[in-house]
Amino acid sequence: MAYISQRGQYWRAEVRRRGIKPVYRTFDTQKQAQQWARKVESEIDAGLFIDKTQSERTTLREALERYGKEIVPTKRHPTQEQQRINRWLKHDLAYRALSSLRGSDFAEYRDARRASGRAENTIRLELQLVGHLFEMARKEWGMENLQNPLKNIRKPSGSNARERRLANREYELILNHLSKSPNQYAAAAFQLAIETTLRKNTLFTLQWNWVDLESRIVTIPKEHRGAENKGVPAALPLSRNAVVVLRQLKLAQEKEALFDYQSNILDTSQNAVLCVWKRTLQKLEISDLRWHDLRHEGISRLFEKGLHPLEVATISGHKSMQMLKRYTHLKSESLLEKLG
Repeated sequence: MAYISQRGQYWRAEVRRRGIKPVYRTFDTQKQAQQWARKVESEIDAGLFIDKTQSERTTLREALERYGKEIVPTKRHPTQEQQRINRWLKHDLAYRALSSLRGSDFAEYRDARRASGRAENTIRLELQLVGHLFEMARKEWGMENLQNPLKNIRKPSGSNARERRLANREYELILNHLSKSPNQYAAAAFQLAIETTLRKNTLFTLQWNWVDLESRIVTIPKEHRGAENKGVPAALPLSRNAVVVLRQLKLAQEKEALFDYQSNILDTSQNAVLCVWKRTLQKLEISDLRWHDLRHEGISRLFEKGLHPLEVATISGHKSMQMLKRYTHLKSESLLEKLG
């Protein structure tokens, strides 16, 4: 049975049926309240009624905060997921109710991120997080009626492949400038990023007890190896150049971590080096070079040394030859000797 009552300048409609939790909503006019009540009653009679109250009252911000507490800790790389959540929390869509969000809202977000120069893969992962949030809300948070608006838009296929490598004398110029920096880790991190091909998050978590300079092997614990195409090998072989850099770094400190790593200040240590790196590029007027390009540089150098693709994959941690190919950009000059 429906109850319509006026409360101040608004009209409140409430529908009660035995065996169903009472549902109610407030409207601007009596007619709107009556129409809604008739619709709910007809859905109940047809056995099609689903209570939408929770999805209408839960904002994207509230859902993101719950996702961060319940889902993110179970992921292998919670730090990156939490960073994406923090980015969403700053967006205007975070203040909207889940039930009010449409595919067009996220299509606009996608296009705006593209216009700002963000990589396709970055946008894809941001949308993927919210898409999974809607699925969790629908399947496990009691919002069965909630539609996933991310299923109604075109997703970025992935990041655009980059081919940027260090040009002539860029390596020497950058290394010389970083060596003069007050940051004692900047030059070493730059060289090791190329020599080991490690991604920055893994590089900056290296511990001295993982490193055996005599055997030239870094043994990386399972919890730090990553998953799928983001993996790193269990035993990472070191080049002689890498060993030289590590010996010099070890002489300059007496700590467990290579880069003064602590779980609560990883971002601080890492960002300090990256800030020096960016200032160096600006001063040297070197454009379109990113830290991740150093991984491309290192992998390409391994091929130029004559290593077999499987040998390179053993060092880089790639699980597929297709992905390894995207990271390989051989210089024509390096092929001349082989061509004869």
